[in-house]
Amino acid sequence: MIIKNICCIGAGYVGGPTMSVIALKCPHINVTVVDANPDKIKEWNGPVNSLPVYEPGLSDVVKEARGRNLFFSDDIAGNIEKAEIIFMAVNTPTKTEGEGAGMKADLRNIEACARDIAKYSKKDKIVVEKSTLPVRTAEKIKEILYEKSTDNHFEILSNPEFLAEGTAIQDLFKSDRVLIGGDDSKSGQNAVKSLVDIYANWIPKEKILTTNVWSSELAKLASNAMLAQRISSINSLSGLCEKTEANIDELSMAIGMDHRIGPNFLKASAGFGGSCFQKDILNLVYLCKFYGLDQEAEYWHQVVRINDNQKKRFAQKVIDYFNGDLTGVRIAILGWAFKANTNDSRESASIKVSEILYKSGASITIYDPMVQKRSISNDIQSLWDTEVKLNDKRINIVEKLSETKKCDTFVILTEWEEFKLIDVEESKIIFDGRNINQNKNKISIGK
Repeated sequence: MIIKNICCIGAGYVGGPTMSVIALKCPHINVTVVDANPDKIKEWNGPVNSLPVYEPGLSDVVKEARGRNLFFSDDIAGNIEKAEIIFMAVNTPTKTEGEGAGMKADLRNIEACARDIAKYSKKDKIVVEKSTLPVRTAEKIKEILYEKSTDNHFEILSNPEFLAEGTAIQDLFKSDRVLIGGDDSKSGQNAVKSLVDIYANWIPKEKILTTNVWSSELAKLASNAMLAQRISSINSLSGLCEKTEANIDELSMAIGMDHRIGPNFLKASAGFGGSCFQKDILNLVYLCKFYGLDQEAEYWHQVVRINDNQKKRFAQKVIDYFNGDLTGVRIAILGWAFKANTNDSRESASIKVSEILYKSGASITIYDPMVQKRSISNDIQSLWDTEVKLNDKRINIVEKLSETKKCDTFVILTEWEEFKLIDVEESKIIFDGRNINQNKNKISIGK
């Protein structure tokens, strides 16, 4: 199949950057990103310095490709009909109700995509799973496609993203690997080849791996689970370091120099966040339980529990420092994004830590260089267990770091560069949840 037009459903943290790079590297292919939210599309078509997704280098890519062969549109029907390949890059959150609630992936957005593809397709399509999905999801997608459309042939491919927010553009330019899973049939392998040929415009062929669909679907869950496991492992050791007066940074260095282990993901912190790690592990837990692998399920569930406990343990360090009562204490929360170089706050440690401090009586001033005030406010309103009024005088969201200077203490929860050199008065203290600050007047994790 000759690929002239690509459509991606979903203009978020995966769809936007991925399609922008594909368009940049494949100028002979028209790439259109569609979304049901017209406001999001308007932002993608607006000034490149205020795109809805912040990633270093993304604005340059969009600036070069947009209007040439990269387009953002809310015309879902028209672009589905025109495209030969359709990527599904919509959100797949954890279910909050019904069977598997709290663990199983909510596939309603994916199912809605499949119904739209079936409804608006007037020719054969290659449908690509880009969202992180549980193994065997392709079967459900195929079932929906052929239930709604019997006149066209659909090939389902799995092409999971392995992007790290904050370095997504570089990850796309120089991928460790590109994984493509497809059916063993002749038409399935032809579809795989079509997608391989797209990535081969800039990715060396030896880094493009092809597997069956099921291996590809499971690979993303497994990769994220293994990475999160390393973080929870080093965080569990940070508590032991504090009790024994060992130093977690020295311990991490000693462990990481073992070539069998390596240094990556051995940085102790207040806990991991982001849209993938916790969600994917819980999905893996559900799958293990579903197939009767209870011990395995419990093993992976513990990775999440340790992470949750790390956030609570760090917050408790702040509370204990003030003798268990934060009433009247003004605390600066430095960082709301789950990591530096992104405006994504999903599952951020800041959300839980700041809630605990607020419930203990503190007045909190929140600053993040990239997360917008409305996003922070929405997180507080929707994710805190306690009800918070919009005009609460104990919560102040500011747009400049200098506006936090009058606070009594400072809590670093995102590793932004500007937080590394923050200096405070001798009478004040920094609680460093990312072990990045050089100030002598601080309390760190695992030290």
